[in-house]
Amino acid sequence: MNMDNSVNYSQQQLALNQMFKDINPALSARQAGIESSRCYYCYDAPCIKACPSKINIPSFIASIHADDLTGAAKTIYKENIMGGSCARVCPTEILCEQACVRNKEEEKAPVRIGLLQRHATDNAEFDGHPFERAVSTGKRIAVVGAGPAGLSCAHRLSLLGNDVDVFEAEDKAGGLNEYGIAKYKLTENFAQKEVDFILSIGGITVHYETALGRDITLDKLKEDFDAVFLSIGLQDTSSLYLDNEDNEMVINSVDYIKELRQATDLKQLDIPKDSAVVIGAGNTAIDIACQLKRLGTEEVTLVYRRGEEQMSATKHEQQIAKNHQVRIKTWSQPESIDVDDNGKVTGMSFRKTYLEDGKLKGGDVQFDVACSAIFKAVGQKMAYPETEQLIPTISNGKIATFHNQLTSVDGVFAGGDCTGVGQDLTVEAVQQGKLAAIAINEQLNASIATPTTSTIAPINAALNKALSA
Repeated sequence: MNMDNSVNYSQQQLALNQMFKDINPALSARQAGIESSRCYYCYDAPCIKACPSKINIPSFIASIHADDLTGAAKTIYKENIMGGSCARVCPTEILCEQACVRNKEEEKAPVRIGLLQRHATDNAEFDGHPFERAVSTGKRIAVVGAGPAGLSCAHRLSLLGNDVDVFEAEDKAGGLNEYGIAKYKLTENFAQKEVDFILSIGGITVHYETALGRDITLDKLKEDFDAVFLSIGLQDTSSLYLDNEDNEMVINSVDYIKELRQATDLKQLDIPKDSAVVIGAGNTAIDIACQLKRLGTEEVTLVYRRGEEQMSATKHEQQIAKNHQVRIKTWSQPESIDVDDNGKVTGMSFRKTYLEDGKLKGGDVQFDVACSAIFKAVGQKMAYPETEQLIPTISNGKIATFHNQLTSVDGVFAGGDCTGVGQDLTVEAVQQGKLAAIAINEQLNASIATPTTSTIAPINAALNKALSA
C-alpha cells in the first residue's frame, strides 16, 4: 500500500467512525466518582440477582469509589471475562439497573451500573493478564465457535489448567460482537481488542475458517479431544414467504450489519438513499433501522405485525429508534413485495391487524409503503450442518441442553444462541460458556468417582486460587 492510499484509507475509516460514534459515551473520572457514590451497597444486592453472569456489582462499584479501577475490573472479570463488551451491549435497563433500589426512590434513577462497569474495564491497568492459569490438567477440549459463549468457555477452561482448541468458521473471532452488533454500540475495533485480551491468558489455540460439517466433524472432535463445547450460533434467517423475496434489494439485516461492521469505506456499501422498510420487532430490527438513518437513508419505516408492547426490543431500544427518527408502524402485516417491470423494488403492501380472542387476524384496511430496499429482521434460526452424522437432540429448532449445558451426546456441551436457553443475550451466552467450562472441568478431573464434596473441593480450590492470583 502506497502512502496516498494509506492516507485515503485513514480518511475513509475516520469518516465511517465519525458516522458511528458511541451511542453511550463513557463516563469521565469525576462522573464515575459521583455515580459510584450513589450505590447503597445493599446487603442482599438485587442487582447481582438480576445479572445473568452474577457479577458482584456493589463490590466493583465500591472499588471505583475508592479509585481502585483495576480492582473493580478484576471483580468484574472473575465472573464475566467479556465485561467490557457486556457493559456496552447488555440491556441493563431490564436487568441490573431495573433491579436497583434507586428505582424506588423519588428520583426514579438507578445507579448507572453499565457505564460504571465500562469505566472500570476501560481504565484498568493490568501487568499482563489479570488471572494466572492453574497447573496443567493434561486435558484437551474442543470449542466450536469463537463467539461470546465459546470465548468465555475457552477462557475459563484455560484458567482451570486445560488446553483448548477453538474452531471458528469466520476469519475473525468474536462472533456476534464482531459481526452482528450495531456499529454505534461496539465502536472502532473494540471487539478484536477484547478477543486479544481473552486469548492472552494462554493455552488457547484458535483455528480460523474452520467450520463444523465442512472442515471438521463432531465425531472426529469427540475422538481427538476429551470434551467438546458447541457454540455455533444461528446461521439462517427466517423467511417472509412472499413473492419477490429473492430480489437483491430484499436484504437480510444480519448480513448487512456484518458487511457494515467490516467495511472501511462507505463505497463498499449499497445504501438506500431515499427510503427503506425494516420488517421486525427485535434488537436487530432496531439496530439496522438506526444504522440506515446514520448512513443517510432519508426515511426508514420499521413495521411490526403486533403492538409496541409485544415488541421484543426493549423500551430503551425503541426509544433509540425514535431518537433516530425511525418511523414505527405497528399492527401491520406484510402482504406483498412490490417491484416494477424492471424488477426494481418500489415498496411493500401491508394489511392492518388486530387481536381477537388472543389470536392475530388481518383486517380490511390495506396500505402501501414506498421504498427502494427492504431489510428482513424477523428472527434467526439454527441450521445444523446437514453433512453432520452426529447430531445432538434438537428442540424447537435449537440444541437441547440439560444440567450444566450438557447435550444428549455424551461429552458434548453447548451454549449461546444455538441453544434454547435464555433470551439470546450476550451476557447469557458468556454465563453459559462459563458454567459449561466449570462442568467440563469437573467431569474430566473428577471422573474416577461420582462427584462429591471431597472430589470437587480441590477443583474449586484451584479455581479460587487462579482467580485470586
